Amino acid sequence: MKFPLSWQYDEFQQVGKDYGIPTEVDLYDSSHADFRDIEQESNAVLDLLALKTNDVVIDFGAGTGTFAIQAAIRGLKVYAVDVSPTMLEYAKTKAAQAGVSNITFCHGGFLSYQHPDESVDAITTTFAFHHLPDFWKGIALGRMNRMLKPGGQFYIHDVIISEHHSLDNIAAFIEKQAAAGGDFLREDAEGHFRDEFSTYDWVFEGLLSRNGFSIQRQSIEDGVMGTYLCRKSVTAA
Repeated sequence: MKFPLSWQYDEFQQVGKDYGIPTEVDLYDSSHADFRDIEQESNAVLDLLALKTNDVVIDFGAGTGTFAIQAAIRGLKVYAVDVSPTMLEYAKTKAAQAGVSNITFCHGGFLSYQHPDESVDAITTTFAFHHLPDFWKGIALGRMNRMLKPGGQFYIHDVIISEHHSLDNIAAFIEKQAAAGGDFLREDAEGHFRDEFSTYDWVFEGLLSRNGFSIQRQSIEDGVMGTYLCRKSVTAA
């Protein structure tokens, strides 16, 4: 079935924080620096993927471009995809300042971005997949699987929830965010669980399996923060 559909989920409608607003984009890197080192995280992911020069990687939900820039510095061919034109313009400026030109910036998302089948070595996404409801997560995973070469890698880090003590873990995570960044991060975390579409680990793992991915590594930190490294099955449809 071809996209878009008249009844397709509107991934361009901002959920949670509105990153179409320039002030929100300007705050993104500084606010996240209160609880994470995005550049260090990006390089750790790239070390894990162990891609070669000129390999092709798509970063969905590219945001302000930190991962894309670090990947480009390593000589990868990068497609930085985001639903926010404001984010993309910010990322383009950062890339120019970093002196990298091997990034293609694309306005699109999991359901709308088009790429030739079986042409991509790796796909990454960090803190973006929760913008989709579960049904559309499945559609998105199927689309990404088709973009990957057989044996290609898929990496995701996002809010993915363990069923055991889930409410207690969420409450503890919100308090942890508040300790790191005060009311700003507390409200951001509360808004995430209230308004956005994080899912259980067992649901997500089922979606991965049904869409042709085999899980190579997985972890759930504090019961709420999931990291998965997967490969496209050589026999995937």
